[in-house]
Amino acid sequence: MVKTLGYMVTFTTYGTWMRGDSRGWRKNGKVFTANPRLKRIDESQMKGEIVRLGKNEKTIVRKAICKKASSLGQKILAISVWSNHVHVVVKYDGRKIEETVRIYKNAATAALRRSGFRGRVWGSGYDKRFCFDEVALRKRIEYVEGHGI
Repeated sequence: MVKTLGYMVTFTTYGTWMRGDSRGWRKNGKVFTANPRLKRIDESQMKGEIVRLGKNEKTIVRKAICKKASSLGQKILAISVWSNHVHVVVKYDGRKIEETVRIYKNAATAALRRSGFRGRVWGSGYDKRFCFDEVALRKRIEYVEGHGI
């Protein structure tokens, strides 16, 4: 039986990476190519402004996620926060990925709210990459450490 050592999750800020995006997009692990019609549909259904995090907001998000992980006993192996997305590599602890992402998004949103941020912060969903061996885990950590603040 294959053992999960860790995983990388990526989640985006609201409105910055939609279905149909010219950079490609993912759903349930499958990669799709650009689809301008689909992107226009999603843009027409937006209920708020596109969110791009500033330097201070990126710091708030990073600290909130790290603090929450620590309080849960989760080990973050790498984290990077960009203006339009967050990468987190987490050591597997048996917790469902969906729960981890929800907890991290909520912690970051709450911290941003305390600093005065208003409106929606995160897009729906997330991307996940499982690491079943040390080589895969190291590659994900190196990728994340090479990005963000």
